[in-house]
Amino acid sequence: MDRNHVAVADTGLLVAAMRAHETTREDRLFSDPFAQRLAGDRGRELFAAGLAASGEQSTMQIVVRTRFWDEALLQAAQEVRQIVILAAGMDARAYRLPWPDGTVVYELDQPHVLSAKADLLAGEHPLCQRVPVGVDLADDWLAAIRAAGLDPALPSVWLIEGLLQYLDEGAVGTLFERVDALSAPGSVLLYDVVGKTLLESEFMAPLLKSMADNGAPWLFGTDDPGRLSQRLGWSATVTDIAEPGNRYNRWYAPSVPMDVPGVPRGYFVEATK
Repeated sequence: MDRNHVAVADTGLLVAAMRAHETTREDRLFSDPFAQRLAGDRGRELFAAGLAASGEQSTMQIVVRTRFWDEALLQAAQEVRQIVILAAGMDARAYRLPWPDGTVVYELDQPHVLSAKADLLAGEHPLCQRVPVGVDLADDWLAAIRAAGLDPALPSVWLIEGLLQYLDEGAVGTLFERVDALSAPGSVLLYDVVGKTLLESEFMAPLLKSMADNGAPWLFGTDDPGRLSQRLGWSATVTDIAEPGNRYNRWYAPSVPMDVPGVPRGYFVEATK
């Protein structure tokens, strides 16, 4: 396994540790009773280092993102029962969200990541039909998910969470084209994007250097995130992460109207085909 794959997999352990920490708060935005187990010693080590370097602020984006996508997934699942989580890592939504009857959740990630998660959650029972699909998303994975049971003639809900910044622009385009190829009308695509202005801002430089030094550089950002799906014919609603962050009382700065240019932002996008 190359260094980049190890480093990106490590971010999944770190995210699990952040979710575990949030779960301990009295004012928690969500509860993830599996996160502590999934984070392991390595995740807790990474989390402690992040807190020491950047404080609690370093966890806010992940916490807000988790709550936002929890709500969006459950809303979409009221109408669509095929759910696909790309680069699922140590995500435990198949086990912790109250899915409607008949929901199938496909988790795509590298085989060793899914195998490790299966060992950690041995004996636990998902609250849906969970289908792990071991693939490298850099490869052509369309045949694998179809063989696992996904029906491209029916609508699907796709979640691309915390992934796009690790891909180059060409790989981002290819990923969206593959999702589109498997998506019937009525499908929903949920994704988050780092803004280009944020990526290039001076205050981000230490974090970006740290990520690059650890073998997981951030490569992609855009301040037109809706375009990623709109160019393929999807309609898109774009939300500045600061908006729900402030609504949840978990943000460090006021929300600035979207029509104000040059603001460092992260984005949530909800698109429908």
